[in-house]
Amino acid sequence: MTFAEFNVAAAGYAEEALRRCCGSKRWSHLMAEQRPFATRDVLLATAERLWWSLEAADWLEAFAAHPRIGDRAATGWAADEQSAAAGMPAGVRARLVEGNHAYEARFGYTFVVCAKGKSAGEMLQILEMRLLLDPAAELQVAAAEQRKITELRLIKSFTP
Repeated sequence: MTFAEFNVAAAGYAEEALRRCCGSKRWSHLMAEQRPFATRDVLLATAERLWWSLEAADWLEAFAAHPRIGDRAATGWAADEQSAAAGMPAGVRARLVEGNHAYEARFGYTFVVCAKGKSAGEMLQILEMRLLLDPAAELQVAAAEQRKITELRLIKSFTP
């Protein structure tokens, strides 16, 4: 969809397009309400401002829309973003699976990392380091990672 088409699309259609970028319904709704955006930079700045205005429950909803890192079932953008994980050694995959379960047990939600350009080993190392954080700090880190993912997806979604 072009940026111009997005700006004039019906609200429901715009929200659906935005939910492909970020799984938070509230964020998608608020973003659709802000249209039209003068430029893509304004869109990105608004996306960030609105993201940080949300409640933790909205962030958790967005996190829940992600497959686990290294999950063979990842499709679409998630599969592309995690492409380095596709050919990872079995030992790394096993450690990621174990780490994902430990993360979910500790924090109660899916581990989220902006995987674009990161190797499977790097993602595993990040996961293991983040398991050491306290829950409040980790929620902020996960939210920052989700914001990066959303920005990448917005850029891919709306061509000039």
